[in-house]
Amino acid sequence: MTELQRLRRPDGETLAYHRREGTGPTVLWIGGFRSDMEGTKALALDQAAAERGWAYVRFDHFAHGASSGDWRQATIGRWAEDAAAMIDAIEGPVLPVGSSLGGWLALLLQTMRPERIAATVLIAPAADFTERLMWPSLEDHTRQAILRDGEAMISEKGLGDYVLTRRMFEEARDRLILDAPIRAAGAIHILQGRLDDSVPWRHALRTVDLIEGADVTLELIEDGDHRLSRPQDLDRLIAAVDRLRAL
Repeated sequence: MTELQRLRRPDGETLAYHRREGTGPTVLWIGGFRSDMEGTKALALDQAAAERGWAYVRFDHFAHGASSGDWRQATIGRWAEDAAAMIDAIEGPVLPVGSSLGGWLALLLQTMRPERIAATVLIAPAADFTERLMWPSLEDHTRQAILRDGEAMISEKGLGDYVLTRRMFEEARDRLILDAPIRAAGAIHILQGRLDDSVPWRHALRTVDLIEGADVTLELIEDGDHRLSRPQDLDRLIAAVDRLRAL
């Protein structure tokens, strides 16, 4: 087990992370909404890194896991800036692996740190999910509470009880990327389950259609769900990272 480290941000908050030394571009795990770096996929990549000699970093977003932060202050922009700060703390080329929300952040990094990106793996990339997926799915009384009171408590299977803030939705509108071409650096491999009921596979197709400047592989998994954490899914993930590391 690698030692837990902390990256201090300018406002005094800290990002918790684990770093594994190795060769090649550093594989950077960027997790999903309300998930942390102790999840199945993050740990599967850590084991693969240990066995195969990859350089690897996994971290928790602001207000997630072992990182500090007030959840009510969390925004897409904050998470994107923190992910960029993690890249700045790493030497050499980086291979982001973004899951769900992390997929959106990994695509934002294509414009924030394009010179640092060697290649990218996306797992059910949830680009623009606040506007295109989450907001439309909320019950009307929840949307009204967010607009009226600035926040609402919701309960979601697998994610528990948490607050959704008007601030998060409004700030995210400055980070939307699915209304224009997405300039990308290096090759991109997307893993997407056809049975995903959180980020529908057609959402991934729209993302693919907009990416320019990079070779894109879309691996559509017929019986795959949103998590893509079964042994066979983890094998696909590790294989995708291995292939892109070798390019």
